[in-house]
Amino acid sequence: MKRVVITGMSGISPIGSSWEEISKNLKAQKTGIVRVDDWDRFEGLDTRLAGVVQDFEKPDHYLRKQVRSMGRVALMATVCTEKALADAGLLEDKELLSGGLTGIAYGSSSGSPDAIADFSNMIHNNSTKGLSATTYIKMMGHTTAVNVGVFFKLRGRIYTTSSACTSGSQAIGYAYEAIKHGQQTVMIAGGAEELSATQAAVFATLFATPTKNATPELSPRPFDKDRDGLAIGEGACTLILEELDHALARDAHIYAEITGYGTNTDGTHVTQPNKDTMRIAMELALRDAGIEAAQIDYINAHGTATDRGDIAETTATAELFSNTTPISTFKSYTGHTLGACGALEAMTSIHCMNENWFYPTANLDNVDPACGDLDYIKGEIRELEATTIMSNNFAFGGINTSLIFKRWK
Repeated sequence: MKRVVITGMSGISPIGSSWEEISKNLKAQKTGIVRVDDWDRFEGLDTRLAGVVQDFEKPDHYLRKQVRSMGRVALMATVCTEKALADAGLLEDKELLSGGLTGIAYGSSSGSPDAIADFSNMIHNNSTKGLSATTYIKMMGHTTAVNVGVFFKLRGRIYTTSSACTSGSQAIGYAYEAIKHGQQTVMIAGGAEELSATQAAVFATLFATPTKNATPELSPRPFDKDRDGLAIGEGACTLILEELDHALARDAHIYAEITGYGTNTDGTHVTQPNKDTMRIAMELALRDAGIEAAQIDYINAHGTATDRGDIAETTATAELFSNTTPISTFKSYTGHTLGACGALEAMTSIHCMNENWFYPTANLDNVDPACGDLDYIKGEIRELEATTIMSNNFAFGGINTSLIFKRWK
């Protein structure tokens, strides 16, 4: 089996589009949740809160022909990938990118909502007005993977992970397995999502979105007894995975090694979480890494700020880990970025591991007594020298993922 390392990373989020900006806001406990005034026009939608990526535009060097098949979600994925490839020192290696040695695993919950609306208009108004030759490419669930692949002329294998909240983490897991089993040398992996009121409406119908619209800075509140629901966010993140010997041969900077991945499905309910299969996914990752739960130094939680999700996840985690394993969630700063969250959370956790500090869960004042007995980081930054960390995500459909990253020394 091959060993797999991460040699490049880049993310776009509601609290920044560089690690310098993201880390600054995490240390200041400044969230990216705002009131979206435009949502006032939707009758019946009670929430107005979301994590918005500010000031994102098409880069000037992107030609119109290159982006005509991209909606916002695909464009964010492409920009992140370009920066991650540059970070890894591979952006100009055309032979590696186009020679079949580099593949991609990438996903989002859906394509661009505006493109989906154009097809809905056809059904509703019996007219194809507004449709173009690229509307479907912008709409399709695998728009991120395909557009990134075409933009960088990739010729390796492709995994299109459209699995809601696990799109990004499944992409990393499948990319890891492709390299581990010798099928690829390099994999581009990640996830993205663009903001839409339709996504907020999905959770609003389940009575799971925040309605305290006058105080966006106080939402969401994962694990807190006064939580008021899940705020939607947007963003993108790309990680460059590489076979270890190849990375060492070119003297690449290595952020971390991926040592474990576990994934499974509940097989019980589409929207209700199952703590038993959540725990099993973590056990599968530990088994893949060949370590015990006690060797995990920090856990990045999925942490959606829904009562059933928080309780199921934390009780599952508590069954495996003692209350001395620190845990927090990135979603408290950005909202739930859906397809992007697994990759964004992996990236931030790896950076924090390398810098010996971890962020507290924002707005966590009083842990819900129904949540598992865990060492919740709250109130202030936790200085911690971690060697091995875990990042977990759980999605609609009962899809569970767990990733383990080891510090590179």
